[in-house]
Amino acid sequence: MISEFAWVIPAVMFASGAIIVFFGKQFPKQGAEVGITAVALALVMSVFVAVEVFSANVDAVAQVEAAHEGESAAGGDHAALDGQRLAIATGDLSVLAAEGADAVEVPAGVEPFLVERGFQLTAFAGEAGFDAGIRIDGLAAMMFLLVTFVSLMVHIYSTGYLDGDPRFTWFFALLSLFTGSMLLLVIANNLMLMLVGWELVGICSYLLIGFWLEEKTNSDAAMKAFLTTKLGDVGLIVGIVALWSMFETFNIGEIIAMTQQGVQAGGALDQGLLDFALIALFVGAIGKSAQFPLHTWLPDAMAGPTPVSALIHAATMVTAGVFLIARLYPVFQASPTALTVIAVIGAITLLMAGLLAIVQDDVKRVLAYSTVSQLGYMVAALAFSYTAGIFHLFTHGFFKALLFLGSGSLIHAVHSNNMSDMGGLRRVMPYTFWTFLIGSLALAAVFPLAGFWSKDEVLAGAAGAGGVTGTLVLVLGAVGGMLTAFYMTRVLYLVFAGTYRGHGHPHESLAAMKWPLVALAVPAALIGFINLPFEFAHPSGFSAWTMFSLEYFEGHPAEFSIPIAGASLALAVVGFLIGRALYRRQPSMAEDPMLNMGVFTRVLENKYYLDRLYTDLITRGLIRDKLATAAYWFNDHVLDRVVFLSGVGTIRLSRATYDYADQKGIDRVVNGVGLSANWSGGLLKFAQSGNVQLYAGAMFVGVFVLAVLFAVA
Repeated sequence: MISEFAWVIPAVMFASGAIIVFFGKQFPKQGAEVGITAVALALVMSVFVAVEVFSANVDAVAQVEAAHEGESAAGGDHAALDGQRLAIATGDLSVLAAEGADAVEVPAGVEPFLVERGFQLTAFAGEAGFDAGIRIDGLAAMMFLLVTFVSLMVHIYSTGYLDGDPRFTWFFALLSLFTGSMLLLVIANNLMLMLVGWELVGICSYLLIGFWLEEKTNSDAAMKAFLTTKLGDVGLIVGIVALWSMFETFNIGEIIAMTQQGVQAGGALDQGLLDFALIALFVGAIGKSAQFPLHTWLPDAMAGPTPVSALIHAATMVTAGVFLIARLYPVFQASPTALTVIAVIGAITLLMAGLLAIVQDDVKRVLAYSTVSQLGYMVAALAFSYTAGIFHLFTHGFFKALLFLGSGSLIHAVHSNNMSDMGGLRRVMPYTFWTFLIGSLALAAVFPLAGFWSKDEVLAGAAGAGGVTGTLVLVLGAVGGMLTAFYMTRVLYLVFAGTYRGHGHPHESLAAMKWPLVALAVPAALIGFINLPFEFAHPSGFSAWTMFSLEYFEGHPAEFSIPIAGASLALAVVGFLIGRALYRRQPSMAEDPMLNMGVFTRVLENKYYLDRLYTDLITRGLIRDKLATAAYWFNDHVLDRVVFLSGVGTIRLSRATYDYADQKGIDRVVNGVGLSANWSGGLLKFAQSGNVQLYAGAMFVGVFVLAVLFAVA
């Protein structure tokens, strides 16, 4: 099978990065052609893998459906079978359980596509250890397509955007490594290998965000992104360790299987520990996918080159947290507590970030807060629906990459990020305008573009789930959709309408930058049709391709709700009309209605004061001024004193040892032994003189003394 060699896909990108680092400057295009060739090859391989995986899943679904149709024809209960269909498509086990429905019976031998291969690198607990392995299924195949396609467009686009940059070769090396790291994360079959890819993505993003490191703001933004995501990674590592303590394995498939069986190593599943482990894992996703309250790093990440922003926001780093939840979705389904936390955080994020976007002047920051908001939709969706969450991830990747690359085209033309320096660009930049318009309409979920179908499915999933969290996500998601339409209308009018307010003479971008926009505009407009929520699309749609289980699958997603879709579209139109009414006259920044709302504007411009809380109060006030000062005092007065006294004590002990033990003890003993030997040797020299007469006299005296002694005795 082709999928068994899917490990070549990330390997190609890592090899590309290494070749560019060592030999890139020797190539005619400074290494860019190496990166483009590698990612194009990775895309072709991803297509082959996806065809194999998706077709196998569609065949499996067809067999299940045929079996159930046969049962129904034989007198099966149509109502009971239909009652399971609401949540089966999304893998929503909690809804099925609430309704008392049973899992769909799968004929023997019919399974969703799954290839898992690997080998053990090292053992550290019996047979368990750190493995290097791959897990290829519908989710991985989908991510391969998204990551490689967007990365290819970014690679091509970058040849024009960074043309002439002194670190051009280094940039392309980092792009290859960044793409390879994300693909490694996607393909990993165990949590430890996934963690390796997770951290490599973080390192690459740090290097790319701070690519223009000569400016302090860029290096500060890179450091902020790195440290904020590392804070979330503490939770991720704690969660991985907690899961290991429960299941005594890092293998994702084994963890899923044991969870579904309700067991762990040594006994029944500990629900409390599982809740803790999954919430800890979600903390890692909060950091990586910029969820409230760790979202503050993402807007500052705009300091990097715009192609990097497109790659980060569309297909790599920020989607890693969403992918983590989706990869362990059956495990999360076993924890209603964790799902509630996920829903609430996602709902707060999608509205909070949408409000921040309405007061931005930097076009990239508008899109950055838009990304945070859309990530909130994805995260909240995964609390109710597997398909809705990853489908919105998939569609969003295309139109958000399009919008970021479009913003790069604008910045490249006017040499400014600020919309106050733009205006009237529709006439001079037609390709950028029309593609940016398509991306904006898709983001605003306007029928029939991609965002309409995926965002509608998020709202439909929330409505179907009901309850407090479902209602919260539904209401805030609908309001967030209106905000999205409003702030994108504001962008369109400020950038493309009216007269040009900047300097110089803007013009359409180079072909290398223009054609990737056109290529991305096509899926931004049409990709939503792969998951139409209608019976005629059954069973060959997106939900069939990416399913994780046949037991909880239906060939089409949540049932299409005309009231929800109509209300969502109506709110988008309201947002558009409000934006048009406020900005069609091209107000100056001083007259911008969003910047003249008093306290509300100040709160939004200060980003809810979270940056001040983190930077001024916690980082500077608490850590630098308080904790650092206390640590310095402790170091100066305690640690240094202990070290100093240890040194003084050592010197005094050494002197005492020398004076008393060595000089007055050991030396006197040695000298005494020497003197004794000398004295005894002096006596012997008289006895051993060699004088025979003396020896005879001594003998005579000895005999005489002995005779006297015997006589006395």
